[in-house]
Amino acid sequence: MTDSALSRIRVLDLSRVLAGPLAGQLLGDLGAEVIKVERPGRGDDTRAWGPPWFQGDDADEAGDAADADPATRQAAYYLAANRNKQSVAIDIATPEGQALVRELAARSDVVLENFKAGGPARYGLDYASLSALNPRLIHCAITGFGQDGPYAARPGYDVLIQAMGGLMSITGEPDGPPQKVGVALADVMTGLYAVIGIQAALAHRERTGEGQYLDVALMDVQTAGLVNQAMNYLVAGTPPTRMGNGHPNIVPYQAFRAADGHFILTVGNDDQFARLCDTLDRADLAADARFATNAARVANREVLVPILAGIFAEGTTRHWLDRIDAAGVPCGPINDLAGVFADPQV
Repeated sequence: MTDSALSRIRVLDLSRVLAGPLAGQLLGDLGAEVIKVERPGRGDDTRAWGPPWFQGDDADEAGDAADADPATRQAAYYLAANRNKQSVAIDIATPEGQALVRELAARSDVVLENFKAGGPARYGLDYASLSALNPRLIHCAITGFGQDGPYAARPGYDVLIQAMGGLMSITGEPDGPPQKVGVALADVMTGLYAVIGIQAALAHRERTGEGQYLDVALMDVQTAGLVNQAMNYLVAGTPPTRMGNGHPNIVPYQAFRAADGHFILTVGNDDQFARLCDTLDRADLAADARFATNAARVANREVLVPILAGIFAEGTTRHWLDRIDAAGVPCGPINDLAGVFADPQV
């Protein structure tokens, strides 16, 4: 068996809930040994975030807690971010527990934690203390708002960060309320950023022999994750608004209703738009100066989109997906989770 990319790396995971545990899980997927420290009796908060529960080989599909043994059941949420780990119960509020964590940190390559800013120092588990024992240690601290700034002491939860970081202002229907994304996207992105930072720090250590301290904040990540929407605002000076399933910079790039449901159409360039028009027997649309270029289509979306919507309403989802896909234009069904896990590509 060949070594995995991080098979010689030991990670001490002191984090809980999602962003930190997800980062630890990804490092484990890459081959690292991950030791997860949990509170005696309770463990990670997400162990109790059910139903649904998983027990043995059977999932409690009905989500009825009475059907699962509380002594052995595991919440699906916990399982989503904690594979490839070894778990140990240590009470870090006690001197004995702190000594155990310091001993583990002295023999680890990476420490992951998501205490509030300043929290690790109360237990003697901050970077200064741990790096004195292990100068090669990489310490990744994940918080809501970072280690400094006016909000540093505030706790940060994903939906709060989606709200404060602008994501909810651009998610949802134009005439509806602000809307969060259906998964904890700020947490997920933060876990990914943490792994990227840790890998960079490992590369730095390979050259210098020195560890590093990483300050990873959900608010920073969410702001960076606004990508084109952020740049649209910084360039134009106008805050983007909610557009439902539409796109601020590309048209047509959204959901359309067919006779029996909805599907997604993503036209990324003018050639694709011309092929779409050909397969719809509407070559005149591609020749129309109002729609011939993407910039023109964006400017005239209020004219073009209703025309396309009227065409698509006349056929079934399968009819349009088959025709549009055959024309080499990106499109697809809007799957529920059952459809996702039944998809042959997945």
